[in-house]
Amino acid sequence: MVKHIVLWDFAEGLSRDEKKEAAKKMASLLEPIRELVPGAVEIQVVQNQLSSSNRDIALISTFETLDALMTYQNHPAHVEAGKYVRSVTCNRACMDYEFASK
Repeated sequence: MVKHIVLWDFAEGLSRDEKKEAAKKMASLLEPIRELVPGAVEIQVVQNQLSSSNRDIALISTFETLDALMTYQNHPAHVEAGKYVRSVTCNRACMDYEFASK
């Protein structure tokens, strides 16, 4: 299994309401891709709710294999979603790692 975690800050100048709407749109664009990519187990967009966090929004996803992750990253729906995500975020950080399923 492969975990793919991406963290962002929202772009400067977005109001609280704009950030909330951007998070909803990111989720609506990214989460349904799970149904389109064989081997995608989970795709979840989570907006920061706790003051202990130092990023605004996260994508937390799980794939059966590294090949499934690569298929996701190159899927036309992901490429299109990425255009929107880049328009409302900055300071991207990513971590991918393999783990054994239980």
